[in-house]
Amino acid sequence: MISTVLGTLGLSATAQAAATGTNGGGAPGAKTGQKTLVLYDNTGPWAWLGEAYAVQAGNLVSHGSSYVMHPVGAYTAGEISGYTGVVYIGSTYDEPIPVAFLDDVLATTKPVLWMAHNIWQLTARAPNFSTTYGWNWVGYDFGAATTVRYENTDLGRDPLATPSGLMVTSISNPAIASAPAIATGSAAGPINWATKAKNLTYIGEIPFSYVDHGDRYLAAADLVSHVSNPTMADRKRALVRIEDVGPDADPNELRAVADYLYAQKIPFSIAVYPRFENPLGAENNGVPEAANLAQRPQVVNALRYMTQRGGTILMHGYTHQFMKAINPYDGRSGNDFEFYMAHVDANNSVIYDGPVPGDSASYAQGRINSATTQFALAGFAKPTIFEPPHYAASAVDYQVIQQNFGKRYDRGLYFGGYCPGGACGTGTPQYDKIYGQYFPYLVRDIYGSVVAPEAVGNVEPEPFNNHPARLPADLVKTAQQLKVVDDGVASFFYHPYLGTGYLQQTVQGLKSAGYTFASVATVMAG
Repeated sequence: MISTVLGTLGLSATAQAAATGTNGGGAPGAKTGQKTLVLYDNTGPWAWLGEAYAVQAGNLVSHGSSYVMHPVGAYTAGEISGYTGVVYIGSTYDEPIPVAFLDDVLATTKPVLWMAHNIWQLTARAPNFSTTYGWNWVGYDFGAATTVRYENTDLGRDPLATPSGLMVTSISNPAIASAPAIATGSAAGPINWATKAKNLTYIGEIPFSYVDHGDRYLAAADLVSHVSNPTMADRKRALVRIEDVGPDADPNELRAVADYLYAQKIPFSIAVYPRFENPLGAENNGVPEAANLAQRPQVVNALRYMTQRGGTILMHGYTHQFMKAINPYDGRSGNDFEFYMAHVDANNSVIYDGPVPGDSASYAQGRINSATTQFALAGFAKPTIFEPPHYAASAVDYQVIQQNFGKRYDRGLYFGGYCPGGACGTGTPQYDKIYGQYFPYLVRDIYGSVVAPEAVGNVEPEPFNNHPARLPADLVKTAQQLKVVDDGVASFFYHPYLGTGYLQQTVQGLKSAGYTFASVATVMAG
């Protein structure tokens, strides 16, 4: 069921990985006939990061085309001819790059996106590079370039990214070369964050680390789509998801949200967990509680009311918590993780610890089966889309989710070691090497699932776990920044206990920003 199908039959997994890497399928709506090559570095003490960056690039590429991913060291002469474009992520300083790849990049007319290191190997291979391309690299800047302007929009660049450096480029011939994005804030002055000439686009860093809302990552996502599908449609759609609805929900709050969205002719999703557990009696004087959805007929009626007014129910886990564990807050449904362990450290940050004890395919399948049963007992069909509670699951869980649903609505977690040689699913995930990614548009990620995007976040009136408060104005600002991405989807989620005031402000703000609300089914259809 996973889309990491390997193309060379009869070989071991390791040999297949070296030969072909991952054959990643495009998301619904990706352009038929387009196929992108994703290359990455895999030497040195930080080699696992090369794989991680390639995974993130591949996930983004899938919006526009299918792709193959493998280390740049395995590149063979003429390989580029089998693809419509190339993305190379230079994560290892002075990675040995095959001369064949350098020569093919210089000879091809197909779009090439090059990130970060080793651009000097390319320019050295072409003594007339500056003349041909109208620009050249100068050296790394380590100043506080914390704003990137792209398509007349200011995007953020976290100060934690600045020690990694940003390559300065110099444009010698503006008739040939241009700077699609400019970084400012450094004492060195404005820096060409991205430089473009002919078919080659260069980004002076790897924009997949220290990513927040409204980040320069959005510019990279757009530039990636220019390679994977240069004719990408530029739709501006929005999604809204009503979050953390369980048997303990307030039916009046659910109806109020449904009435407002229905009046605005806005389709919406409802993330539902069908069993409520409170084994430690949090917020209930220490008295344990439990209830299935069918035992709360008023909630069932409210959910049915919501579906009649444009709501689509998603499966948001089974209990949205794990046994009697404080994971990481109080063991109560809606508050805690279900498919991953976490704790709050002394600095009030949530730390991801690893898969839950006993994690396995049978564990994940059992939770899905139990949830399906409880939905059925309450009179609902099995939902067709899954959202892991708190966007967290193990690699095994993601595979089971893919096999059962094929569709998710979340921000994915990914793990080092899962894609050896670029062949995702053939390696052992290393849960101490964890990274997350949000998407500004529809993708098919490395687990094979079609993933509806959620890049705007949620209204959170109070700061928590070192995250600042986010009000409707903050979500609308993020959505404005998201407009730099062709076919970007301004997707946010909302807790019904907040009432409808913040919801109205967010909806009206997105409409004023030029977005049109769609159903998650429409977006997932491409």
